[in-house]
Amino acid sequence: MLLFTPGPTPVPESVRLAMATPTLHHRTPEFEAIFKETRELLFNLFHTDEVIMLASSGTGAMEAAVTNLCHNTLLSVNAGKFGERFGKIALACGLNNVEIKHEWHTPASVEEVVEAVKANPSVDAVAIQVSESAGGLRHPVEAIAAAVKAINPEIMIIADGITAVGVEPIDVSNLDCLIAGSQKALMLPPGLAILGLSTEAIEKIGEGKGYYLNLASEIKKQSQNTTAYTAATTVIIGLGAVLKEIDAKGGIEKLYANTALRAEATAKALEALGLHIYPNSPALSMSTIVDENAKEIRDLLKSDFGVNVAGGQDHLKGKIFRINQMGLIEPYEMVASVNAVELAMAKLGRRTFDGTASRVFNEIYFKTILGSK
Repeated sequence: MLLFTPGPTPVPESVRLAMATPTLHHRTPEFEAIFKETRELLFNLFHTDEVIMLASSGTGAMEAAVTNLCHNTLLSVNAGKFGERFGKIALACGLNNVEIKHEWHTPASVEEVVEAVKANPSVDAVAIQVSESAGGLRHPVEAIAAAVKAINPEIMIIADGITAVGVEPIDVSNLDCLIAGSQKALMLPPGLAILGLSTEAIEKIGEGKGYYLNLASEIKKQSQNTTAYTAATTVIIGLGAVLKEIDAKGGIEKLYANTALRAEATAKALEALGLHIYPNSPALSMSTIVDENAKEIRDLLKSDFGVNVAGGQDHLKGKIFRINQMGLIEPYEMVASVNAVELAMAKLGRRTFDGTASRVFNEIYFKTILGSK
C-alpha cells in the first residue's frame, strides 16, 4: 500500500532502523549528545533564533505558542480545521479571540489582516497557518507578517508550519514562532512537535505560562541539551536520522526543489484528466482535488490500486481528496498514484484510460530533471 495521506507520511527504512536501536534513558550523556546534534540540525532547517522540541502532537505546540505568546487577544485566521483550532485554543485558555473566517479554498489577504489589527488594538498575537491542510491552502504568511510588524512590531506572529516546514523555504524574518510536527514532511511517527522562536518571542515568554507547555522551562533546559520533562527519545533519534538523510540526498534546497516540481507535475497530470484543484492558492504540501466522485475515487484508489489518500472533513467530507507531496517521495511512486487516479476514473466510466496522467507527469517532472543536468 502506498501511503499518500498528508500526515502521517511514510517513514524511510533507514529512519525506522535508527529508531529500532536500544532505548536510551533521556537523562544520560549518550542521549544528550544525540539531542545536541539533532538540535543543531534543526537550526539549519528553521533559521530561527531558538528551537524547542516538545513530546506532543502539533496541537500541543499550537497551545504552547498561544498561551506563552498571547497575553490578551489573539487574531486567528480560520480557513480550515486548524485555523479554527487556534481560535478554540485561545478561548479555552481564557484569552480573547478575533477571527477572520474564510471558506477552505480562500487565503487570507494582507489588507484584511491589517484592517483587523488596526480595528482591535488589544491584539497582541496573530495566528495563521502557512499551509492549511484541511483544504490544501497556502496563506501569504510572510507578507501578512511583514505588514503586521510594520503596524506594531510587538505583535507576535505565530505560524503553523506543520505541513510547510520541510516542504518549502519559509521566510522567518517577521515570524516569532514557526511550528512543525514530526509526522509530516519530517517523515516520522507522530509524537514530536517543534517550535522555532525569535529573540522577541523569547523576551515575551519571560517566565512562561502554564506547566507542561511552559516554553520558558523548555528554553532553559534545551539550551543545556536536555528537556524539562521526559523527552520523546525514539522520535528525536529518528529526527536526527531524517535530517541527516535529507543532507545525504542533496540537502534541504534540493528537497524543496523536488517537492515543488513533483507538486506541479502532479497537479497538471490531474488537471489533464479533467479534475479541478480545490484551493485558490494551492500549498505545495498536497494536491487537493474537488470532485463529485471524490469518495468513489478515493475508495477505488485504496481497494483496487493500493494507494491510500486522504479525504475531506466536515462540509468537505466526500467532496475532496488530498494527495501528499511531503517528504522524500520517489517519483515512480507519484507516477503510480496519478496513474491510479486515471484508472479509477475509467472504472467509474468518467473517461477512457489512455495513460494521460503518467505521460503528463513524466513530461513535466523528468524533462525538467534532465534539462537541469
